[in-house]
Order: sequence, then C-alpha cells, then structure tokens
Amino acid sequence: MKRLYMYKKFITLFIPMAIGTLLVSGAVQAQDTVRINFRQAVDLALASNVAYQIQANTMEVLKLQKQSALLSHLPNANINTSFSQQSGQQFQQIEGEIVVTNVTNEVVNAGLNMSMPIFNAGRRILDTQSSKLAYEAGGKGLDRAAQQVMFDVARRYLQVLLDQEIVRISKENLENQQELLRQIEGFLEAGLRTMSDKYNQQSEVARLESVLVDAELQYQNDIWDLSEYLQLEAGVVPVLEAVDPRSDESRFEGMSMPELYDIAQANRADGTQQQLLETSYKKDMQAIKAMYYPRIGAFYNYNTFFTSLDDRNLQDQLWKVYPQNTLGLSLAIPIFNNFQNRLDVSRSRVAYKNQILQKESVNRKIYQEVKLAYLNYMAAVKKEGNTGIQVMAATEAKNAISERFRLGISNFVDLATSNQQLVSAQADQAQAIYTLYFQEVLMQHALGTLEVLE
Repeated sequence: MKRLYMYKKFITLFIPMAIGTLLVSGAVQAQDTVRINFRQAVDLALASNVAYQIQANTMEVLKLQKQSALLSHLPNANINTSFSQQSGQQFQQIEGEIVVTNVTNEVVNAGLNMSMPIFNAGRRILDTQSSKLAYEAGGKGLDRAAQQVMFDVARRYLQVLLDQEIVRISKENLENQQELLRQIEGFLEAGLRTMSDKYNQQSEVARLESVLVDAELQYQNDIWDLSEYLQLEAGVVPVLEAVDPRSDESRFEGMSMPELYDIAQANRADGTQQQLLETSYKKDMQAIKAMYYPRIGAFYNYNTFFTSLDDRNLQDQLWKVYPQNTLGLSLAIPIFNNFQNRLDVSRSRVAYKNQILQKESVNRKIYQEVKLAYLNYMAAVKKEGNTGIQVMAATEAKNAISERFRLGISNFVDLATSNQQLVSAQADQAQAIYTLYFQEVLMQHALGTLEVLE
C-alpha cells in the first residue's frame, strides 16, 4: 500500500490566511505572530515534546549498552600502580642469611592485568543479542512517539483551520444579512415591507453577530491551545498556512478489516517494539540461566616493583630484575551462592512473562484502534457526501425563497429559515470536509503508515 506523505498535502495549495480581523473584541491588540506551515509545526513540537525527548535521551543509553555488549567479547585490561613507604624493621636476604634492619623502604608496584572469558554457556552472545534487540525496540518506540506528536499537531492544526472556515462562513452570512437589512429598510421606505420585517431582520443580524463572536472565541481558544502545544513564547500566536482538505480519492474505502490489520501489524512501530522487547527479555533470561553452569576464563598478569633497599636504579628494577609474568586459566563451578542465581533467573522469567502480556495487550489495542478508525473514516466519507447534497439543496431553496421574498410572495419567516438552513449546511459541509481529512490522518496513525517529517 502506498504510504501517504503528509507534508506533500501540507506544503501545497497554501493560501495566506488573514486572521488579524478575527480577534475577539477586548482581546489583546498587540500580539506577536509567527507564520508556520504544518512541517514547521511538527518540528517545533518534536523539539519541545517531553515524552519524545525522554525517549530520544533513552536511546543514548541503549546505544551505549549495545556497544558495551559488543565490546564484552574483547579482553578486559587494567593497569595498576601504587607507591608506599615502609618505616621500621625490614627483612633482607644477604649472602644466604636473613638480616633484619631498621630502615625506611620506599616501594613502587606496577602491573598489567588482562582477563577474558572463554566459556560461559553463551552468556556474552545472549547479552549482545539482547542489547541489540533492546536498541532496535527503542528506535521503534522513538518512531511511534514521533508519529504521536505529528498526530497531535495535525489534530490541533486542522481544528484551527476549521475554526477559520467557520468564522469565514459566519462573517459572510452576517454581511449578507446586513445587506438584506439595508434592502428591507429601502423597501420599507417605498411602502413594500412592514416595520415587523425590519425588526425581524434586525433581530437576525444581532443573532448572527453573536454567532460570529462565538466562532471567533472558539478560534482563539484553539489557536492558543496549538500555541501552548508547540511551546511558543508567551504572547506569540501562530499564523497557519492553509491546506486543501478536499480529496477525490477514498484511500481505505472497500478494504476489509483483515487487510487493514495486516497493514497495521506490518507497520505499527509500537507493535514491532513489543515483539522486539519480548525476544530481548527472553535472551536476558537465557543469559542469566547461564550462571548455573561452570565458567572458564583466561588471564594474564604482569607485575613488577621497585624497592629503595636495592641499590640498582628504578628502570633496571622495574624492567629487568623483578618483572613477573603469569598466564593461566581459571575454572569457576557454582555450587551454592545463597540462591542468588535462582533469584535472578526468577526475576528475569517474570519480566519475560510480563512482556508477553504487554505485547498481547498492545496487539489488542492496535486492532481496536484500526477498527474504530475505519468505522469513523467510513462515517466521515458518507457524511461528506451527504453535506454536499445538503448545501446544494439549501442553496437552491435559499435562492428561490429570496426571489419570492423580493416579489412579495414569501414572508420573512420563510426567508430567515432558508438562510439558517443554508448557513447550517455550509458549516456542516466544512466540518465534514475537515473531519474526513482528519480521519485519513487518524487511519494512517492507526495503521502506522503516518510518515514523520524529517
């Protein structure tokens, strides 16, 4: 299935929106604005979202764990040195005899120690595999976190654009009714209309002014909600570039739930993450079980020292006289360690079982989200089609009644009713168009095919 690249729709058909006239009366008059498109909004959200940043920071630790597990296949090497001063009786061997003297002895010790496990029942290999899987799972979690941020931005972004469209419809309707009021006043002066028609129209204009105020207030609430989510500076209002929410293609119509669920299983990053974590926990449990078995290791030690009781210089004593090289193998057979190994294995087994439960829970959640998203999507498709018919019919009815009203055949109640039906149909259509567009985003989010902008 071809993935939908969201930014292709968001960076085309941009129409500058003049929103300065949409401020509610009494609102702050001087506010800073910043023009952003959807891609910029996502970038701002990713940079400020706490959950995403925490996940990104966790990836640094997982990366180091993976590197440490890989390097565990190499020998451990340590250099040690010490300096000490001994005062009092010192034992010296002189001509086959032990002589005790009361002197001060300065001693320098140095050494190189290396060790490497040869056999530990595959624990190093299992640890390496587990850390690699954990790192991959962390990457999937980061991808899903980014998708969630993009989804949250899209929901708020589209809501603001819908609010702007509702405000535009309300303003246009108010202007039309104000013009009609002026016409009625002219008809009244000519004796073609009654005073009651004028008062009724004045009442309708006042009602539409209140509707416009409510629409502007809703816009202000949603634009500030988006500003807060993007963590813009205090007093800064985003000015959004518009998108074309109309689509001639029903991307998911006709697809069955098994097909959609297969797509989700293949693409949902959180589902893949849980599968990787299950395998990682299983490797951890197997690695800890390896502690039940004997372990074989190799070691090499190089030690030397300098003493002030010897008249030879520092270099000769350290490198020629006293160096010792030790090379050997070690065998460790676990017999009894207070059940510590058994406790560690039990803990890892519980973590593994809990991860299986978590994976099953996420799989059920994925299915439910896909099912609900598909139902909402299909309902949005039907509603978008119905509102188109609704607007067309309401427009024809409004035009017919307006002409009858102009000729004096219809009364004001019929005219006001037809106008309200047309405005309601236009608002419903705008809501349906943006809802359908958002449901497409929701479907991609549920399926895991929502492409995060890079």
